[in-house]
Amino acid sequence: MKIIVSQEIEQVCPGFVGACVEAEVRNTPYCEALWDEIHRLEAQFRAQLTTESLKEQPSIAATRRVYKACGKDPSRYRPASEQLIRRMLQGKELYQIDTLVDLVNLASIAYGYSLGGFDADKFAGDTLTLGVGREGEPYEGIGRGPLNIAGLPVYRDAVGGVGTPTSDNERTKMTLDTTHLVVLVNGYDGNEERVRENAAYLKKLIEQYAAGTNCSIMLYR
Repeated sequence: MKIIVSQEIEQVCPGFVGACVEAEVRNTPYCEALWDEIHRLEAQFRAQLTTESLKEQPSIAATRRVYKACGKDPSRYRPASEQLIRRMLQGKELYQIDTLVDLVNLASIAYGYSLGGFDADKFAGDTLTLGVGREGEPYEGIGRGPLNIAGLPVYRDAVGGVGTPTSDNERTKMTLDTTHLVVLVNGYDGNEERVRENAAYLKKLIEQYAAGTNCSIMLYR
């Protein structure tokens, strides 16, 4: 994949750094060992964080700042990583979807970055551009229906939006039939070392739980 960061994003987040993790995979409905990892992290977070202190975590705080700079209320349209960890801290179980979705959620929770997970065979073209959503731009969030993405950072392929930090698009979502995976790590805090660590952790999860092969990591900014 070729990924372009637009001037719109550079203006509100000049230090942005992202990572693209790409792999051939085999998805499954459920993986018990993966969920054991999720539950261990859940217990750790409940001992260390509250729903208020969560907002101060550097990766989440940076994403919230970019939302505000783009004109979006981060408390109404929460970044996905914040949504997931808040759910844990409120004593609720995470939604169990399938192994690919679950491992991407774990990698997002572990580092606080909002990750976009996609079935790469559903992309139109070979280039994604990270920009800002426009008023009236059509977008169907996964499980959310039509989503107002005006003022949200958004990745677009040749057809339109495929992913925001709040929700990815139904058109390119992962399913049990997905064999070509692309995951994007969004480092709005500009911390290249931590973005690399998150990408490496994600690569490990893909290889361990989704039979990942030909797994590559590419940084972009």
